[in-house]
Amino acid sequence: MSEAKLREAICRYGKSLYDRGLTPGSSGNISLRLEDGGWLVTPTNASLGFLDPASISRLDASGRLVSGDAPSKEIPLHSALYETRSSARAIVHLHSTHSVAVSMLPEIDPKAVLPPMTAYYLMRVGATALVPYYRPGDPAVADAIKGLAGRYSSVLLANHGPVVAGDTLEAAVYATEELEETAKLYLLLRNLNPRYLSPQQIADLTKHFGLTIPDHHDHDHDH
Repeated sequence: MSEAKLREAICRYGKSLYDRGLTPGSSGNISLRLEDGGWLVTPTNASLGFLDPASISRLDASGRLVSGDAPSKEIPLHSALYETRSSARAIVHLHSTHSVAVSMLPEIDPKAVLPPMTAYYLMRVGATALVPYYRPGDPAVADAIKGLAGRYSSVLLANHGPVVAGDTLEAAVYATEELEETAKLYLLLRNLNPRYLSPQQIADLTKHFGLTIPDHHDHDHDH
């Protein structure tokens, strides 16, 4: 796909996310890794609902701005995920309400933020790690993400929001949406003793779809 088409795709998906209330105001950012090692990334203080393809930041492989507006201040977290997850070609970072809410709960497992609630969460997301709170734009968040060693395509920043990588922009967007819907389900069912997928059901999904789920912990399935 040409760079012009990729710019248009970023704007189209950004507007879709914005229109559905998944990234309010000027929050959130999207990046795409290009064949030459450079990136396209949404500009700083830009609303994902009103992006201009020509204004999207173009960075070279060293992260230097080549053209477009100044890039998002969240470059360190995108860079760390690209560096440690070689299959990543696109990253979506949102401040989606239910995912942020889950990131604040005391009981969540930092190695598996959400339990195995649905097949599509496991198929599109796999598992989500929790990274402690850092000031937005703090370069230290990169070290925290690097500490996960690329095992996770989905990371939840405490009191901030999700960062999700995919092998295409579409895959990253769909995984981010699946994460948000699963967070919503978790909050709706919290303390109601719901049935999660059993270890046997998870094993069947893993075998059938060739899934790799990092650091999965069995949850209490005796419901």
